[in-house]
Amino acid sequence: MAFPHLIRRPLTLLCGLLTVLAVASPVRADDRPTTSNDEAAAGWLARQLVDGERFETVRDGVAHPAPELTLDAVLAFAAVDVADTHAARALAWVSRPDVRDAYIGDGVGESYVEPTARLALAVAVRGGDPTSVNGVDLIARLRSLQTRSGRFVDRSAHGDRSTTVGQAFAILALQRTPAGAPAAAVDFLVTSRCADLGYPLVPGQPTCRSDVDTTATVAHALLAAGRWNEPYATLTVLLNARTSSGGLRNSAGVTNAVTTALAAPVFGHLGWSIEETFTRMYLVRAQATCGDPVPAADLGAVPHDGVTLDPTTTRRATALSTLGFTSQLYGRLPLYGATPDTPVFVC
Repeated sequence: MAFPHLIRRPLTLLCGLLTVLAVASPVRADDRPTTSNDEAAAGWLARQLVDGERFETVRDGVAHPAPELTLDAVLAFAAVDVADTHAARALAWVSRPDVRDAYIGDGVGESYVEPTARLALAVAVRGGDPTSVNGVDLIARLRSLQTRSGRFVDRSAHGDRSTTVGQAFAILALQRTPAGAPAAAVDFLVTSRCADLGYPLVPGQPTCRSDVDTTATVAHALLAAGRWNEPYATLTVLLNARTSSGGLRNSAGVTNAVTTALAAPVFGHLGWSIEETFTRMYLVRAQATCGDPVPAADLGAVPHDGVTLDPTTTRRATALSTLGFTSQLYGRLPLYGATPDTPVFVC
């Protein structure tokens, strides 16, 4: 569970935030009260789902499906063990053939590594069978995208846009199968490391530039694969990204909840408990809670920059913050015990 509330900092609201971001449902029986940071974040996230099943992004006034963001929520609910009904509906929506194929590719001319891996991981975390998702074997498709070098690549008429994050999620998904993640895939990931011991967003580039978010995600994958020595090397980059606030900067130099939340469980599982505590304290301070000048419907939300509840970034920041609040690694998300509750922060 999360740490007690410590210091609160006023949050700056975007004009018109309530109409864009907090499309909250009426109070329901499962909206039980909570004072826990992790539960409040997950409850807020559940109430933002459109029709209780999906997220959408709005561009030029048009709503578009957001399956990756929806899967972030599914994993967040698993991390906190709440909102089980919402998680089931959200996963069912992403698994729907029309949504699924637009997201992961049709498996004929188009197949994308990271979306396929993310969906397979979410299905496994929910206790489902990723080899049979509305007629599609996600595991077989994912394995078909692995090259001899061990790298997973997209199969697409638009070219390969696979990333190191996609490689990491492929390992996370395959590690949950009886055969585990292929050693060649893990080896490729390890050898894509830059000279500063971080990992690049895209492997195999002429100049290797490490990315903080990517490095943290890779640590999740390597820990899941049982490669305990390599994740320790990532600490160099993660520790250098720390700020006096307790949060971590991304590679653009912006201290934010996403980078911080990805790193927090890595610190914890590698034995750096003080650093884990500081990162969790940053998330606690960033979260909209009692006393902050926000609508009651937004209590529990975590702004990306720790200050402003931006409708374009707050949902993902809140979803990933659950990993930091609970110190859950992607590879160790629980498979059981979630309740249907969608907790509400109470003062």
